Amino acid sequence: MIIQWFPGHMAKTRRVISEHLKLVDVVIELLDARIPLSSRNPEIDSLLKDKPRIIAFNKSDLSDPKQNSKWKDYFSKQGISVIYTNSITGVGLGEIKSKLKQLTRKKLESAQARGRMQRPIKTMVVGIPNVGKSAFINKIAGKASAETGDRPGVTRSQQWVRINPEIILLDTPGILWPKFEDQSTGLNLAFTGAIKDEIMDTAELAAKLLEKLAVIYPEKIKTRYKLGDLEGKKGLDLLEEAGRNRGCLVSGGEVDLNRISVIVLDEFRGGKIGKITLETPAGEVMNEKTDS
Repeated sequence: MIIQWFPGHMAKTRRVISEHLKLVDVVIELLDARIPLSSRNPEIDSLLKDKPRIIAFNKSDLSDPKQNSKWKDYFSKQGISVIYTNSITGVGLGEIKSKLKQLTRKKLESAQARGRMQRPIKTMVVGIPNVGKSAFINKIAGKASAETGDRPGVTRSQQWVRINPEIILLDTPGILWPKFEDQSTGLNLAFTGAIKDEIMDTAELAAKLLEKLAVIYPEKIKTRYKLGDLEGKKGLDLLEEAGRNRGCLVSGGEVDLNRISVIVLDEFRGGKIGKITLETPAGEVMNEKTDS
């Protein structure tokens, strides 16, 4: 499965980010806590350069708490502060606001010392499609300021949102990159919904997801789909077994692969299979049993 997706509006977004960087004090880079590396756009580092940055791991309610701790340690060793957020409950958003003030205090105090009027902190949110940027912005602003949707590409243009008298925020559309160097990155993005399902073979995608979960979270999928022994079974075998157990059948008793594929992808993305992280810091082997 070769995955590439770079609609025209994303190329425009890259230009918009570059153009607006000089207008903001701090950038909030929003990542998906389930795929911390795959959801990091490699172009962002070159775009942002030395601009102060906060990294927020969104959807932390859907990721594995044990892996969350490991990822926080991983980034801390690189001198990167990570804040885990939940755009539904608001967890972590107060910490984001405090960090914004901390990062800009000296700059704003220096401006005031030169006689400039006090102004709000200007920040910008960047992230891949469907990482939850609009929900994040609406929650931190305390109002429905940005259009939301459980599909990639909802936000199509930039807009300024006032968070409070001290902070204003620039929303931008999600941006992917033209080419994935590693196809596992493309798969992780597709699993989590960052790439439109309409351009994917959903049966193949769901089969690959089950095959991966059979290695890293075997007990979770066995419980959710009442699967038997997973040993030696390919993703399609697991998908068909799950389909039979869920009664996703068509005339003649064949499994309706499209139906069960949609169910598996929706249940994974909605956290119904369990709290899952799809990648671990380099050099570590992820396994449900060893991490328990």
